[in-house]
Amino acid sequence: MTLNNKNLDRGYLLTEQPNPHSQNLDRLSPLELVDLFNQEDAKAVAAVGQERENIARAIATISEALRQGGRLFYVGAGTSGRLGVLDAAECPPTFCTSPELVQGIIAGGKDALVRSSEALEDREEDGASAIAQHQICDRDVVFGITAGGTTPYVHGALRAAQQRQAKTIFFACVPQEQVPTNYDLDIRPLVGAEILAGSTRLKAGTATKLVLNTISTGVMVQLGKVFGNRMVDVAVTNSKLYDRALRIVMDLTDLDRDRAVDLLARSQKQVKLALLMHWKNLDATEAANLLQQNHGNLTRAIGKTASE
Repeated sequence: MTLNNKNLDRGYLLTEQPNPHSQNLDRLSPLELVDLFNQEDAKAVAAVGQERENIARAIATISEALRQGGRLFYVGAGTSGRLGVLDAAECPPTFCTSPELVQGIIAGGKDALVRSSEALEDREEDGASAIAQHQICDRDVVFGITAGGTTPYVHGALRAAQQRQAKTIFFACVPQEQVPTNYDLDIRPLVGAEILAGSTRLKAGTATKLVLNTISTGVMVQLGKVFGNRMVDVAVTNSKLYDRALRIVMDLTDLDRDRAVDLLARSQKQVKLALLMHWKNLDATEAANLLQQNHGNLTRAIGKTASE
């Protein structure tokens, strides 16, 4: 298949099929529209569940790469690219990661985030160039997102990443027999035909967001960025996040508000550090050293002494 052929007939793709349940879409009442969307959106959740093992493999692959000093890159065009950029942008405030650790690459660059640049998705060479510009190496993971599976920009990026020995993960909402690939891992939630034929910002977009939510959060859990179900590596950059950090400290230590405020101040607003200082009776420097010795994993650090 020549993926960059502009005359390619994509009518056979699952994502391009007309949905038999929405043939009278233009005649539905607002309530009937809502009910139909709700019924179809449930299929996206079920489709993601069918890919649970491949999603788990992606979490394991990415976690190991990041432990070894690698980075994760989402690559996409249009809605797929925007969702990748969104997921990447949310990692630093949620998990206090470096902006370089998880990055989003979208065809057309930053302008395409707010203005449609659909023609640029046909440029396979641009995808390859983006990989070179970001100096992808064998420690990195490149996660290509294309709902219909054929976007040349994404395939250009993935192929260039393969040449550089990076791990490659491919996401699409069409079956392997419709778009065969040979990347390291495939994730293919088959959400079925869209309510508005071909509009993959709908169920396919929902499935994409569900999968990216699961993967990025799962990876950060594996990397020790979470304690229980609390975001103990939250970046305290505004009043909402300060309140969340304070509540986490109060809930997990049983301290009253004034003492929790003092503890958070002494930890320079680092929740993980504050908790370790309290539980191990350490000053900030001792607690920071202990965390570093345990690669930032609070659970492991709790079981160790400052001298270990």
